[in-house]
Amino acid sequence: MFAQAASVRNGAQSAADAAALAAAQDARDELVETVAGAIGQGDDWLDWLNGQDPPGAGATAAAQALAAENGATVQGGAELVERGGYPGFRVAVETTNTVGASIIPGTEGMRAKAHAIAVIQPRCEFDPDADPTLPIELDCDGEIVNIDPVDFDPDDFPDASVLFSVHLAE
Repeated sequence: MFAQAASVRNGAQSAADAAALAAAQDARDELVETVAGAIGQGDDWLDWLNGQDPPGAGATAAAQALAAENGATVQGGAELVERGGYPGFRVAVETTNTVGASIIPGTEGMRAKAHAIAVIQPRCEFDPDADPTLPIELDCDGEIVNIDPVDFDPDDFPDASVLFSVHLAE
């Protein structure tokens, strides 16, 4: 009986982890699209490379989809939070399955709850005094990315995972 409850609880934590990661990955993808759209359009695009204020418009939908695939529902949406100086998303879930029959009266209809936080961490370093209107070299964990704002082609922009990592923080 206790093993069944523990199994449902573990399932809830797995669903919460997956949902939080999905929310953060979706926001990371939106952030990269925002950066790519801003290059050559102004002087604030370098701020986006620090991961500040990820858009997150699709974060809740992404979290809901992964929670459902893992037998849970998202409670209250994907909440934008900050952990360790990085933006992220906190997602709380409740399992769709119950604990089931038990020797403890009244527990058969109970559902497990859990939460997780995933953060978006920048991978690229660049000269903080760089002029965003001139060509810039980014060092993204050893992978060099050259960006020329005057001759920028969004199709040449690296994958989101090159610019930002997403990982669980809690």
